Amino acid sequence: MTHIDILEIAKKVENNVRMAEHRNQYTLILNDKNNILKLLRAMKDEASFDMLIDITAIDWNKKENRFDIIYFLYSNKNKNRIRIKTFIDEKNCNMHTAEKIYPSANWYEREVWDMYGIKFEGHSDMRRFYMPEDFFDKKTGETYHPLRKDFPLMGIPDSLPLPPYPEMFGDEVKC
Repeated sequence: MTHIDILEIAKKVENNVRMAEHRNQYTLILNDKNNILKLLRAMKDEASFDMLIDITAIDWNKKENRFDIIYFLYSNKNKNRIRIKTFIDEKNCNMHTAEKIYPSANWYEREVWDMYGIKFEGHSDMRRFYMPEDFFDKKTGETYHPLRKDFPLMGIPDSLPLPPYPEMFGDEVKC
C-alpha cells in the first residue's frame, strides 16, 4: 500500500487531512482531534495498520494547540509505518481512548496522562504510570505533569530530596 492510498483512506474520514513526508517517513496531520478514533479504525481496517507502536505528545507551551499528540502505527502485512498527529488545546486537554481499537493504547495513554496531563476519556484504568499517585500540589490539588514546558526545571521544592551532587559547590566529580 502506497502513501497515496493511505492518504485517500484518511480523506474519507476528514477531507482536509494532510500528509507530511520527512526522509521517506509519512505523517498524517489531522485537524479535528474528534476524528482520531475514526481515522485509527480506518487505518486498522482498510490500510492494515494492525499495531499501535506508541503514543506520545509534544508540549509547545502556546495558547492554541498547545499539545501535539502523535500515534505511531505499523503494518505487519505491508511492512510500513505511519504517524498520525493531531492537536489539543490546554483548555480542552482530553482525547478519546483508543483502547477498543488497539489494546496496547492502555499503557501509552497512561504514560501521556502522567507526563503531560492529557486525559483519555473512556480509558479503563487512567492512573499514574511513572509518578506517585500523590504527585500534586497540596495547596491547590492540581496534579503535576513533569514533561510540560511550564514544569519547574529543578522540580517541585521539598517534594523529593535530590541526591548530593558536588557540581553545586564547584567540587571535582570523581568517576
